[in-house]
Amino acid sequence: MTFDQYVTYTGTPENLAREAGWWLGPERMDFSGLLRDWHGRARLSEAQTSAIRWLAAQPDGPSRLLVISEEWSSDCRRDVPMLARLAEAGGLEMRIFTRDGEKVGRGPRADPAASPNADIVNEFLREQDGRTYQSVPVAVFYTKELRYLYQYIEFPAIYHKERIFRAMQAKDPDDAGERRGDGFLREWRALQEGPFFPMWASAAVDEILSALHERMVVGSPERRS
Repeated sequence: MTFDQYVTYTGTPENLAREAGWWLGPERMDFSGLLRDWHGRARLSEAQTSAIRWLAAQPDGPSRLLVISEEWSSDCRRDVPMLARLAEAGGLEMRIFTRDGEKVGRGPRADPAASPNADIVNEFLREQDGRTYQSVPVAVFYTKELRYLYQYIEFPAIYHKERIFRAMQAKDPDDAGERRGDGFLREWRALQEGPFFPMWASAAVDEILSALHERMVVGSPERRS
């Protein structure tokens, strides 16, 4: 799907009938309006715009962008609208694939019997400490001829998500196991609505542009896992 098609899809009965992420509960919320709003407010800096245009103009520069997303993920809601802005500025062809089928993928790999895009998901798993995770969003950059250049996964390196998440949880005595305390949920929602989420979205773009520049100059940046 294009970004516009994807946003429209997130608000359809078909999508809302699918299982949601564990901490939001079993029922999906309609995030289509929020995604459109965040896209409308998302802006690249002058340097970021110049950088993606320079990169796209290089021989074998980025021309196509594959994104794996699930809109119940706050990381996807933060980054995918910004990725759309990046693609627009650079003239990149961007296509979005859902990670899951009817049920949320909870295993170390996507199940081909359950996920229609399992082959794509399993090609771009997060690898950490000998384990794999179906982390989203995933953004994979290719040349016009679909030669792999670089992939970005989940959140920028500057965003220490787990430390922040755990610290917020520890402050709420009602938060335990898979039960989310009201205090934690309020603080987590406020974080998403405040100035830091746009800052981290911009940091993701900086990280991507820097890696693609390295790819153009050096020839082989490491895959981020």
